[in-house]
Amino acid sequence: MSNYQDILEYLFNQFPQYQKIGKKAFKADLTNITSLCKIVGNPQTNLKCIHIAGTNGKGSTAHMLASVLQEAGNKVGIFTSPHMEDFRERIKINGHEISKKTVIEFVKQHKESFKDVNPSFFEWTTVLSFYYFKQQKIDIAIIETGLGGRLDSTNIITPLLSIISTIGKDHENILGNSIEEIAFEKAGIIKENTPTIIGTQITGDALRIIERVAKERKSTLYIADKYGLETDLKGDFQKINTGIVSKTIELLKSSMTISSIHLKKGLLNVSKNTSLRGRWEILDTKPLIIADIGHNVQAFKMIQHELKKYSNKKIYLILGISDDKNIDQMLTFLPKNINYILTKPKTERAIPTSKLKNKMKNFNSILQIPDSNKAFTHAKKQAKENDLIFIGGSAFLVAEILSDFFPS
Repeated sequence: MSNYQDILEYLFNQFPQYQKIGKKAFKADLTNITSLCKIVGNPQTNLKCIHIAGTNGKGSTAHMLASVLQEAGNKVGIFTSPHMEDFRERIKINGHEISKKTVIEFVKQHKESFKDVNPSFFEWTTVLSFYYFKQQKIDIAIIETGLGGRLDSTNIITPLLSIISTIGKDHENILGNSIEEIAFEKAGIIKENTPTIIGTQITGDALRIIERVAKERKSTLYIADKYGLETDLKGDFQKINTGIVSKTIELLKSSMTISSIHLKKGLLNVSKNTSLRGRWEILDTKPLIIADIGHNVQAFKMIQHELKKYSNKKIYLILGISDDKNIDQMLTFLPKNINYILTKPKTERAIPTSKLKNKMKNFNSILQIPDSNKAFTHAKKQAKENDLIFIGGSAFLVAEILSDFFPS
């Protein structure tokens, strides 16, 4: 393992990776990450962190916060997932990805000492982020959970505050089949005597569970600002996230120097400051090409809302979905009278196009092109200048299209 590609192959293929195999990669306790952090000197204990969980919006919220804190003059680390083009997108400082050299050296140095623990891909990545942030002496880290919260590898940290962006049904085979069960897992990031901020969409049974856990842990609960601020990230749903960021900054002002100007500039320069991709991203204008990684029921509701804005355009929707999703319910939010090109992202979890087509019998125009590159190329050939091509349903699909046709 002398080069970066060798290291990536080792990380991706030798250890379980949720992105590839789903539930089998999930380890339901913090034993491994506790052992790994101990081996590298418990770097997480010296980090100032903000911890973010949520069914949707946590990635955008994390990058918004990082951008604002960066505008305020801080050295900001951010740990998020998944990546779109390169593994190193998961670990960044002030928008700059961790170096290939650091990744290579870390894996080579700890390969033997980690062997008895047999860590998963995500556990490797989590401990690498903590180690790197400590090494680089960052001012603050924004840490996004990978899956759930209570048993997520990131939940070994003690944050300045915790954020839960939204709660909806996703990963039910791991987190539970009811909103209450999923809320309980997300609420696992709430810490003793540490403030918690929740998004405005969290109501009803989910809110009741979070309020109970917050009370038990003596965590003051704050609901995000209702009216969001302007941001360069597209989509009305981002208003929910800017409301969370606004409330977070309000709380952080007591311990950090952050002005309303920093907040405004940070929200308007998220893409520039953090290199975030795949969130209602406009890739081209003639034809209009938009990609979004939303991949669950709650996200499809948001996609439905956004697509209605383009009812005057002929729409080509390139759709690929993981087979472990609530596909039938997700499809209820998609328009029936547009042009669908069904494809299959390069992951073991993706639903075959024939199986997906069987679920779409009441949709008007459906074409199957399993190869995602060929699917996109076909859409480009068919679409006129005033049409819309939308790519969605899976982060894997969006990542493939971005990497092959719109590299950063």
